[in-house]
Amino acid sequence: MTAIVLRDVTVRAGRATLLDAVDLTVAPGEIIAVVGPNGAGKSTLMRVLSGELSRGRGRVLLKGEDIAACSPSRLATLRAVLSQSVAVAFPFTVEEIVRMGAGVSRGAAIDTLVDAMLAEVDLAALRHRTITTLSGGEQHRAHLARVLVQLARGEAAAGPGVLLLDEPTAALDLRHQIDVVAAVRARAAAGTAVVAVLHDLNLAAAVADRVVALHRGRIAADGAPRTVITPDLLARVFGVDLRSCGLPAGVPCVLPHMITPRGRSAPPVAEPRERR
Repeated sequence: MTAIVLRDVTVRAGRATLLDAVDLTVAPGEIIAVVGPNGAGKSTLMRVLSGELSRGRGRVLLKGEDIAACSPSRLATLRAVLSQSVAVAFPFTVEEIVRMGAGVSRGAAIDTLVDAMLAEVDLAALRHRTITTLSGGEQHRAHLARVLVQLARGEAAAGPGVLLLDEPTAALDLRHQIDVVAAVRARAAAGTAVVAVLHDLNLAAAVADRVVALHRGRIAADGAPRTVITPDLLARVFGVDLRSCGLPAGVPCVLPHMITPRGRSAPPVAEPRERR
């Protein structure tokens, strides 16, 4: 069964079209990176996939079920969502935050699951700290652990589900970025479909099976990283002159050639003067 199906999904806000006739299919175990400039529709797409935002037109299926007909509890079983930022208004401990992923369930199995997720995100030593006293990156990892608990609970009940991640590595140091990548790959290997919004194109190329480039609410490209992360396509989508280089196993890597305002040509680079 296909994990995610979007057909002709369109979302409007007033006169603005946020998503325009988007079609997307994601298989179980597939990792999809969604890239694009600010305002391209990435967060809107994630909100539609999560069931938070109703589409104006089209159809969204999660594991064959119409998302519009799913109750909140059913959605919580089918998919788990890590938002880009989560505000916590009360002084919960890290462990309490992570336990929220299990809903009202308690018991030895939940204790074991919470312990495992805290260890996976490297927060076991901080489990009793109030979450608001942690750094931004540590808080983000706590919420990731909460989401992984929810995912594990849902998959125990209904089989491999869907993991939605909005900028999962943005606040993290290099070591913990690698940990998140490992966690994502492990879930995908077990059959979880993963859709992640990423601004780091090189990370998207290294991690994803497919890259979906959004531009002005439409899918500008959808394919293997080497076919999407190219200088020509990214210049059209991002308006930036890029140079590409190759990494092992054919993984593309891109670097800005010259940072200049859009629509202006890059100034000539002065040759260094010879010292006398």
